[in-house]
Amino acid sequence: MISEKELKDIISQVLKEMDGEGKALEKVKERVEKTLSNLEEVEDITKIDLREVIDVVNPKNREELLKYKRKTPARVGIGRAGTRYTTSTMLRFRADHASAQDAVFTDVSDEILAKNNLFTVQTRCNSKDEYITRPDLGRRLSDEAVKVLKERCKQNPTVQVYVSDGLSSTAVEANVENILPALLNGLKAYGINTGTPFFLKYGRVAASDDVAETLGATVTCVLIGERPGLATAESMSAYITYKGYVGIPEAKRTVVSNIHEKGTPAVEAGAHVAHIIKKILDAKASGQDLKL
Repeated sequence: MISEKELKDIISQVLKEMDGEGKALEKVKERVEKTLSNLEEVEDITKIDLREVIDVVNPKNREELLKYKRKTPARVGIGRAGTRYTTSTMLRFRADHASAQDAVFTDVSDEILAKNNLFTVQTRCNSKDEYITRPDLGRRLSDEAVKVLKERCKQNPTVQVYVSDGLSSTAVEANVENILPALLNGLKAYGINTGTPFFLKYGRVAASDDVAETLGATVTCVLIGERPGLATAESMSAYITYKGYVGIPEAKRTVVSNIHEKGTPAVEAGAHVAHIIKKILDAKASGQDLKL
């Protein structure tokens, strides 16, 4: 991405050459558009699978190292120049760190939510900053959310499934289109009564307990964006709770994690979560009380 300083330098140079305000603005526009078009040709290094890259110079056993790397997205076998990382390694580190920050601080797009027929309600947080600094507010529904859910959702469902941004909007956008239909169709195949799906903005995992009390759900399942790392910013988890209530111990939850392209694919995860929910209903227990 072009830096603010570079953009200012371009504008400054054009203004020096101007021979009229109108012509100056045109030159600014032309120069900026040219710079941006050149940036489109730059390779996106985050699209390169680190599991297929060997940065070590002259590895003793290249095939064995590659076999090892393919088992994990972690940064193993990375390159160094003396005591420092190589340029490519450092650039990838910074790019992945930027992706993680974007996942936390951006919002799920309205288009994605509309495409998946999800209406939005909100916790007691009013902004991303408040969400990050006040986890307690992200665990409770706002008064408006309670009102809307009671008006628009099926009451007393056996299973209430909903989606929440959590700490990664990227995870929701990358997975919801595949995991939500797979999960709902799986529950339907088991003959399980499900509630009305929705999207909870600024939600923490424990907000599912407030949802359970509000809608009278026997089981709640929240598909939520996980805290992003340098391996991926697209990881989603499903937290499932049997007869949740506000203040229930965290040990009472069952979780399916690492739902993303390089972990458990979203479609497969949806079917798996439906199967687990069936077991939870049969056993009338979740978390540490559930024997899988």
